Amino acid sequence: MTAKRLYQSIARQIAEMIDEGAFPIGSRLPGERELAEKFDVSRVTIREAEIALQAIGRLEIKTGSGVYVSEGMPQSEERLPSVSAFEVTEARMLIESEAAALAAHHITDEQIDQIEDLVNRMAVGNKEQADLADEMFHETIASASRNAAILHSVKQLWRMRDSIPQVKAVYESVCNHDKHIRTEEHRAVFQALKARDSGAARAAMREHFQRLIETMLDATERQALAEVQERASASRERFLSAAKLH
Repeated sequence: MTAKRLYQSIARQIAEMIDEGAFPIGSRLPGERELAEKFDVSRVTIREAEIALQAIGRLEIKTGSGVYVSEGMPQSEERLPSVSAFEVTEARMLIESEAAALAAHHITDEQIDQIEDLVNRMAVGNKEQADLADEMFHETIASASRNAAILHSVKQLWRMRDSIPQVKAVYESVCNHDKHIRTEEHRAVFQALKARDSGAARAAMREHFQRLIETMLDATERQALAEVQERASASRERFLSAAKLH
């Protein structure tokens, strides 16, 4: 089972235990180590499953206190808007640059360590592991901003990135070919956050998304040029074949 499917499977099992009353509403979940032993997985997988459940409102992660079963109803899967990859990335740049600046003031040592671990996983992991680490990196920074509206916005934008087919296709066409650059950009954000430098964190995050938009534009232009050339080639062949008939 892949890393992504494994944490999703654990998330489903924990959700089922909540529904069955094994973990009552408002109660604190056992620690990562205990859950890791219970499900026979790593503590990282447990953490990823808990973050996934927090994203849909099943759990609430309280820094320094633990993970609790949410007392609210799970969020519904509302319909996503019709947007382009450029619109999603522009919105992410605007929101996440400010989220990084805010996070620099509030981020904890524990979150700094977690972000460093995620950057390292981006560098050495396979595509699936790197993509998951990327998502968790951005959500951790949003969480560190201590602004629930920002965290919700970042999660929704990531849903658009991953769930709208045309947006996902564009991201996959550019993110799979620049792993080293992507890792170094994330490392620059991490270093600024570690230094608690709000301005540097904002600038590093903005630079990351500006480069991503430029890469998307280049990819789109190449695709458009290839389509024009393909149509021209087909027309040329058709008209030359027709000319030979006369």
